[in-house]
Amino acid sequence: MDEDYGVTDSPRKGPTLSTSTSSFEPFDAHDPNLSRLATKMFQKTGDYITHELASTVDDYKLIENMNRAMMGKVADMRQMSQSIAVKNAELNKKYEDLKPLLQRVDDIESTVDKLEAAAYQLDSYSIRLENKFKSLKTKQ
Repeated sequence: MDEDYGVTDSPRKGPTLSTSTSSFEPFDAHDPNLSRLATKMFQKTGDYITHELASTVDDYKLIENMNRAMMGKVADMRQMSQSIAVKNAELNKKYEDLKPLLQRVDDIESTVDKLEAAAYQLDSYSIRLENKFKSLKTKQ
């Protein structure tokens, strides 16, 4: 049993502790075009990440501004609802003050309805009486 303890062979340098299969060695000469392209790729990736982060920051600023505006609207609505509650309490108080008078109006209306019914009965009776009187007068 041959134990290597993680030592592998590099294609150029021989045994290394790396488990990578890459042929890139840090101090070896390599293609300058590849280096230029890698540098350009890292710059573009950095620019992309920078813009993504800036976009995210802008989104958070927008949300923060929207939250501030909403807090103002909520404060206005709270003040308005408190004002409505005060006005509602005032109206309830006025209604309670008017309740006895409204009850009197209802009682008067009931009495007027009864008087109207009595007037219709009296009118009906007087018409019957008049008709009876006319019939008795015509018989004579």
